[in-house]
Amino acid sequence: MIKGKFIDNLPKVYGIYTGGFLAFIILMAVLEQAGVSAKAIGISFVIFTVAIYAIIGWLSRTLQVDAYYVAGRQVPTVFNGMATAADWMSGASFVAMAGGIYFKGYGYMALLVGWTGGYVLVASLLAPYLRKFGCYTVPDFIGTRYGGNLARLSAVLVLTVASFTYVTAQINATGTIASVALDIPFKVAVYVGLASILMCSMLGGMRAVTWTQVAQYIVLIIAYLLPVFWISNKMGAGFFPHLMLADEVARIAELEGQFGFVKNSAADLATVPKGLAGITKAHSSVNGTNWGFISLAICMMAGTASLPHVMMRYFTTPSVKSARRSVAWSLLFIFLLYSTAPMLATLSKLSLIDPNLATGIIGKSITDVQAIDWYQNWNQANLMFVSDFNGNGTLELNEFFMGGKAVVLATPEIAGLPYVISGLVAAGGMAAAMSTADGLVLAIANALSHDLYYKIIDPKAETAKRLIVARVLLVLIGFAGATIAALEIQGILGSVIWAFDFAMSGLFFPLVLGVWWKRANAQGAVAGMLLGLAAGTWYLIHVRTGGTPIWGVTQLTFGIIGSLVSLVSMVVVSLLTKAPDAKTMAMVDEVRIPSGKTVLGKQH
Repeated sequence: MIKGKFIDNLPKVYGIYTGGFLAFIILMAVLEQAGVSAKAIGISFVIFTVAIYAIIGWLSRTLQVDAYYVAGRQVPTVFNGMATAADWMSGASFVAMAGGIYFKGYGYMALLVGWTGGYVLVASLLAPYLRKFGCYTVPDFIGTRYGGNLARLSAVLVLTVASFTYVTAQINATGTIASVALDIPFKVAVYVGLASILMCSMLGGMRAVTWTQVAQYIVLIIAYLLPVFWISNKMGAGFFPHLMLADEVARIAELEGQFGFVKNSAADLATVPKGLAGITKAHSSVNGTNWGFISLAICMMAGTASLPHVMMRYFTTPSVKSARRSVAWSLLFIFLLYSTAPMLATLSKLSLIDPNLATGIIGKSITDVQAIDWYQNWNQANLMFVSDFNGNGTLELNEFFMGGKAVVLATPEIAGLPYVISGLVAAGGMAAAMSTADGLVLAIANALSHDLYYKIIDPKAETAKRLIVARVLLVLIGFAGATIAALEIQGILGSVIWAFDFAMSGLFFPLVLGVWWKRANAQGAVAGMLLGLAAGTWYLIHVRTGGTPIWGVTQLTFGIIGSLVSLVSMVVVSLLTKAPDAKTMAMVDEVRIPSGKTVLGKQH
């Protein structure tokens, strides 16, 4: 029996929830053995988990501004760490990251290095100090630190561009999973995913998002780790595959040498469905130059420290000290997945190309491969394709194509695991994408409702009206994101990386210098945000339209250009214009002291 306040019973509540979810998995396994169809099991997993999140969202509804924007600032450190990890480990982390390593080699480990290293920047440079300000949103910090509506509006603009780019990728991921699990068209599935996202966040804001994200983290981490351990044990790599990673990579290198990498002709590739790719890089490849790896890692680090939905999570803790501790817990919970992603990519590739495994398909008859149930399922979902380019009737390495999203989603089925595991993975992918989408949509809606509507348009607006505006904006932004996602302009991973670059271009130095350089002023911050965003956007368009890269910077690392322009323009303009007043400088000094009252207090 649970007595007392919800906040005081979190371990018991989520312990019961975890036990209930494990019991549901066992029930699905029993039903599968009893003859229930795979489709029914997949649908059950998605509906059951989404229904739980919706119930949490309903129970967390609120009419209080403080609860809606920052969860009442009472989220304990461990649970904030779990919520942050769920917020952070998006559809890109869950669905697309292993796929990137599968196709492009270990050059994509730069993502893991950058995303993890970014939290070091968050802990050391930003999170505690932004919490000390006592803000609701990142633009709220910018507006308070630098003063004036122009700085606040500039931050809202950068936030919207970066977060909206990110949210389209997450809705894309939810649509992909819903399409496969529910057997519905992708363009319909993205709106099903959107409805699921809105049910979790619309009524309770940050309070609802926080408690659903904790629940979603539990689902996604179980869904990611269990199949990897199971597949590893089944393939003979041991129950704890991380210790055998070097041996498995060496085995892939041996097979790659045996098969070779045959470049497909333009005519061959023209027959491959859009969005599917083949293996063209060695698994151990660093994917280009050292600079390519380092620059991508830098962009992901600085982007992590700039993304508004990440910073917002540390506004919800009770104190500055707890904000710093939350970062440490976040890193631990994120590490559990990130340390496993390379192993998943490795096991997935081995299961397909190793002829000594029952699951290996390279070297087998094209006709036999096309008759395999899992191939037919994923081919119908437009995520797998084989073709006999050389006409010899045998499947070669360069004749098998797969969507990056399928690497995680399809591997349990390929490995011959019970379908209940595939249903679990689908639920985990939905949880990962939904948790991040919730945070992103909320970040945009909160910035527009609080920093644009309340702070600038109608400062006298009553609480009820403010929350209505926030909820309407939430729906409109979500619908716009789903509409863009349905167009499939860019893949999940590519869109996510762009979002980090946009955030880095416009927000990284205005945030960092806002804490660590008292001389930074409003004019410099505005110049840094607007010129940085403009420079990064220009460079992205420049490279995408065939322009010559500068300094080896690619479309995935344009944040390097944007942030350099942001830094130079911010420093130069700040030095050429009037210094901040003494009150502002004293405020910056005060913010660096961990103890004491927040700057804004009850001003909101």
